[in-house]
Amino acid sequence: MSPEPRQPDALLDALAQVAPGTPLRDGLDRIVRAKMGALLVLSDSLDVLAICSGGFLLDAPFSPQRLSELAKMDGAIILAADVSRIARANVHLVPDSSVSTVETGTRHRTAERVARSLDAPVISVSEEMSVINVYVGDQKHQLQEVGRLLDRANQALQTLERYKVRLDDAMANLTALEVEDVVTLRDVAAVVQRGEMVHRIANEIETMIVELGVDARLLRLQLDELYTEIDLEIDLVIGDYLPVDCTTSDTHRLMAALSSDEVLDLRQSALALAPCGAAPDDLDQALAPRGMRLLARVPRLTPEAVRAITNHFGELTKLQRATLADLLDVPDVTRAQAQAIKDTLARVVETTIMDQYN
Repeated sequence: MSPEPRQPDALLDALAQVAPGTPLRDGLDRIVRAKMGALLVLSDSLDVLAICSGGFLLDAPFSPQRLSELAKMDGAIILAADVSRIARANVHLVPDSSVSTVETGTRHRTAERVARSLDAPVISVSEEMSVINVYVGDQKHQLQEVGRLLDRANQALQTLERYKVRLDDAMANLTALEVEDVVTLRDVAAVVQRGEMVHRIANEIETMIVELGVDARLLRLQLDELYTEIDLEIDLVIGDYLPVDCTTSDTHRLMAALSSDEVLDLRQSALALAPCGAAPDDLDQALAPRGMRLLARVPRLTPEAVRAITNHFGELTKLQRATLADLLDVPDVTRAQAQAIKDTLARVVETTIMDQYN
């Protein structure tokens, strides 16, 4: 699923450029320690140069020392998009004054207007507050002190772990209901709802990891361990119940547009499960899965074969009753695959029954 609350790739790219361990972050930290301010544009494209007035052409290789020295002047500094060169220094930026801004200081107002009007990340360093802000389009992100950010990330990981347990419980419950053929819209919506919550938390952690740079190696390992294959599982759940003329991306788009409060409303998740049809009015209405999620557990069964099988049988209940001969009627399904399908579905039923009695 895709981790808006999801951060745009452009913002993540900009945060990666100013993460600890990068030359640009070293230069910014020097500016902050010297109690100076700065305004940097990470692009020397023609659009950016068109709003530059005065200053001087430098075209020198980038170094943190050069950046901190040039910041002693009041004007903006223009860097190459890959931060390999310092193109210009001490320039006056003249962005479109009609572009709206919520900032108050001159430097920050200019930074926000440039970012909103041009396809270029802009960085401002506050002289009085020693705060570094990154502007990308309509997005503003304030860099945080590494220790505080690490604490926040660790707390978020603990929250992610708790929500993942709830998601796993909802998944297990859905599997048991599918086996018994008593699934309702409420059950499916609960899985999609919890999947979206997990995704949003993981996306916040991903942003922190990018911002932390070299200090986030352990966090990356922990996130990858917790979040592996969750998106695929949720996609399979959605695909099992969507109308045939809809796609999982339709549901993800609707879920991403929900506010934090709306995500907590099961009816909103239910609406996202019918993106191309009439809005569902009964959370307790019965639903029939196609069986895609359970078939995905069958070893060496390709996604194409899964689609062919679900299209052939239509519903999981029919698939469960299918004999080897019935499975072999599906084009390109081999005897070994048919036996593997029977064995896998039998194991799912057995495991579900055992879990109910434990």
